[in-house]
Amino acid sequence: MRAAVIEELNRPLVIQNVPDPECPPDGAIIRVGANGICRTDWHLWTNDWTWRGLAIQPPFVLGHEFSGTVEEVGRDVKSWRQGDRVIFPMNPGEGSCEWCRSGNQHVCNSGAKLVPGVSYWGAFAEYVMVRYADVNLVRLPESLSFVESASMACRYMAAFRGIVDQAEVRGGEWVVVHGAGGGMGLSSVQIAAAVGARVIAVDVSERALSAARTAGAEFTINSRKESPIEAVRTITQGGAHVSLDALGIAETCRNSVLSLRKLGRHIQLGHTTRKEEGYVPLPIDVILLNELRLFGSFGMQGQQFGTMLSMCEARILRPGQLVSKQVDLGGVNAVLEAMGDFGTTGVVVVSGF
Repeated sequence: MRAAVIEELNRPLVIQNVPDPECPPDGAIIRVGANGICRTDWHLWTNDWTWRGLAIQPPFVLGHEFSGTVEEVGRDVKSWRQGDRVIFPMNPGEGSCEWCRSGNQHVCNSGAKLVPGVSYWGAFAEYVMVRYADVNLVRLPESLSFVESASMACRYMAAFRGIVDQAEVRGGEWVVVHGAGGGMGLSSVQIAAAVGARVIAVDVSERALSAARTAGAEFTINSRKESPIEAVRTITQGGAHVSLDALGIAETCRNSVLSLRKLGRHIQLGHTTRKEEGYVPLPIDVILLNELRLFGSFGMQGQQFGTMLSMCEARILRPGQLVSKQVDLGGVNAVLEAMGDFGTTGVVVVSGF
């Protein structure tokens, strides 16, 4: 099969013919239909997450945000067969730990070892192997294409869970998205608007803010030109009900918390970088005195996809509108390089293999 292979970290990926993956008894081989290029790919390619214990060893194939067609199933798999159209959530479980047994396989203790493109060769290739197919695979409706469903495997589902399941956003509430221009940010804007929230998008890029308005933002704030905290408080007359950090840097996380009104809810969607190493100073007294609530949203369990997919089928949600560009395997390098300066908008999808 053809694959985009990392031969050296932080250097261009090389298109090669490599052996097809082998199917494990509990897993499946997926013919990749489309794969989103996620900022996690950039973190791994640049060796930015060694402080988290996440480091890849070349040669390596990235790619964890994909949908496709089942090509082969292992002998122990009962729910899937060749030809099924599927999504593989990027935070899988093995099915037997306490978290999996309680329906929370997205925080499985073994999950980090099961992610294609992170712990073993991924989906910047024609085929990819997945483990524990019966536990994790999600059936993709015929009405949704691979391109528009690719980001559901990571960024879109994390935004959906954070907004709908964790913070329980209600119609008419003010929701602020800090770092609105990337795939996670625009997903948050679209989903929050779809459930009836009044959305404010914050970013440093006018191109990103324009995309956010198209995705459903009612107001936009350029944080290079004005204080987002003061602007949000003015627009909302006191602060937002819900605020999200979709980027994961100290400034956006702090601004998100300080944008909230009393009893507000903060959602952390963005991962930190080598600079923060997982720790960001927060205004603890403000959190205490205003009784703020903080939520993390890492992803979503496969069995919880039903509502999100139904909303997509009804065109209440339109993840395909967030796809800013499609590339083939040879186009991955330019996208990864642009991510270093936050130079991408929306979701870029690999659709040519």
